[in-house]
Amino acid sequence: MSTIEFNYMLTGMEKQLEYFAKRLTNNEDDAKDLLQETYLKALIFRDKFVQTTNLKAWLFTIMKNIFINNYRRNVRAKMIMDSTDNMFHINSSDDVSPITPDSQYSEKEILKRISQLEDDHRIPFEMHTKGFKYKEIAEELDISIGTVKSRIFFGRKKLMESLKDFRN
Repeated sequence: MSTIEFNYMLTGMEKQLEYFAKRLTNNEDDAKDLLQETYLKALIFRDKFVQTTNLKAWLFTIMKNIFINNYRRNVRAKMIMDSTDNMFHINSSDDVSPITPDSQYSEKEILKRISQLEDDHRIPFEMHTKGFKYKEIAEELDISIGTVKSRIFFGRKKLMESLKDFRN
């Protein structure tokens, strides 16, 4: 396939790629940036495209991978690294919000509702909120990871149902 043919096929996919980018980013400007990056990668790695394969799938895979890499990069950029002893800076918050009577009541009510969950749902839910990973919870409770995820999901669902009066 010649360069002109490849470029013609690439530009012919613009609407579909633009729609996919908008679905991924939920933002017009980010979608345009993602589309440009996809075009750039496709043009740079045109020699990697196998002519007998599906160009649309190849381009969608490139776009999806760029989106995932950008997302991961943004998450890492927002992460705070603290190299001080005892992680003093992470544990000290500059923007502590004042405790209001409403917030104290809400916290007490939420903790009360959590304690009312069945043990099968409450224990994995509490462990997860304390920072345990699914695998660690599964090992500690001697159940499968799927069961842990299910119990946390249903525990959260029951909790949300019992707290529906607190929704804004």
